[in-house]
Amino acid sequence: MVVTDSQVERWLREDLGHHDVTNDLPGETTGRLIAKQSGTIAGTEAAEAVFSSLGVEVTDRRADGERVDDGEAVLHVDGSTQDVLRAERVAVNLLAHASGIATKTSEAVAAAREESDQVRIAGTRKTTPGLRGVEKRAIAAGGGDTHRLTLSHMVMVKDNQIAELGLEDAISRARERASFTTKIEVEVETPAEGRRAANCGADIVLFDNLTPEEVREAIETLPEDTLAEASGGISIADVPAYARTGVNVISLGSLTHSAPALDLSFRIGE
Repeated sequence: MVVTDSQVERWLREDLGHHDVTNDLPGETTGRLIAKQSGTIAGTEAAEAVFSSLGVEVTDRRADGERVDDGEAVLHVDGSTQDVLRAERVAVNLLAHASGIATKTSEAVAAAREESDQVRIAGTRKTTPGLRGVEKRAIAAGGGDTHRLTLSHMVMVKDNQIAELGLEDAISRARERASFTTKIEVEVETPAEGRRAANCGADIVLFDNLTPEEVREAIETLPEDTLAEASGGISIADVPAYARTGVNVISLGSLTHSAPALDLSFRIGE
C-alpha cells in the first residue's frame, strides 16, 4: 500500500474536524473523478485508500503513469453519500498534487530524451513532510528516478559537511562509517572540486549550479567509473542543454516543491 492506515486517518481527521454538518446527508450515491486537463496520473492508490477507509468502493481506477486527456474519468466511486463527500476532497487533493508531479516529471523526461536516451531525470529530498512516499512514487510514475528516498539510502556529502570537516576528511569519514553497499555522493561547485572528490573516493559527483558548458568540461576530467549529476536551479527548459553534456543524472527539486497540481474535478451522482 502506498500509505498507511494511520496516515489516512490523520488526513481525514485534519479535514473533517469534530462536527461535519456539511456532509451529514442520507442515502447512497455514486461519483467520478474527471481530469480537466491532460497529464500523467499518479497518487491513485493513495486516493483509493482514503475512499476505502470510509467504506466507499472505488472502481475503474486508472493506473499511475497513465496519460489522461481533458474530460476522461480517473476513477469511479460508490457508497454512502456522507462518506463519499467526506473522502472526496482529501482524495482529490492527493491525486491532483501527485499527478502534477508526475506530469512535470514526464515533461522533463521528454525534454531529456530529445538529446539523450541515457540520462536520468531525478527528484530530490525537497518533498512535503508526510507526503514523501506519495511524491516519490509520483516521480516514478512520470518516468523519473526517485533519487535517495531517505538519508539512509546514500551518503551525500554537501557544502555543510565540507564546511565542517573539509572535503577529504568528510569523504573519508563517510567511507569509514558507511556500509560497503552504500554509495557516496559529493556535491561540488567547481570542476576542480569534482576531480578532488572523485580522487578521494566519491562514487557520484554532483555538480551544483554549474552551467552546461562547465558540466561538460568537468565530466571530461572524471574517472570513467564515476557517475556525474547536475543540479541546482535547473528548469525543464534547461534540461536539453544539460542532457547534451553527457551527465548521467539531472536532478530537479522543482519536480516536487513547485509542480502545479493537475486540474481535477469530482462529480457526484454520475
